[in-house]
Amino acid sequence: MRPLPLTDQMIELIARRFRMLGEPQRLRILQVLEEGEKTVGEIVEALEGNQPNISKHLQALNDAGLVARRREGTTVFYSIADPMVLKLCQLVCRSVSEEARQRLEELAGVQASREGKRREGKRPR
Repeated sequence: MRPLPLTDQMIELIARRFRMLGEPQRLRILQVLEEGEKTVGEIVEALEGNQPNISKHLQALNDAGLVARRREGTTVFYSIADPMVLKLCQLVCRSVSEEARQRLEELAGVQASREGKRREGKRPR
């Protein structure tokens, strides 16, 4: 199946979402919210952050449609609004892990090659 062509407007929306995910603290917030709905105070505590900074990031994530906000009296609860963002993070995480595994295997192979040459009395290059 061929993907649908993206309009300029769709490309801008996608880029905006990726920009939202380009901030490590926002990824940490999403990771905390993956466990379920939380108050700002619970998120601040979980991340050992400061309330104004966490609130700023929550506002940005809410504006981008990635988190939802629900008010109960004076308490505001946040949750993941779009579960696909978690799937995207998992895909990227798997890709990064696989890349790291391959690099480690390559390094192990280089190290084994150097050790083999030393045993043969040859100097590694």
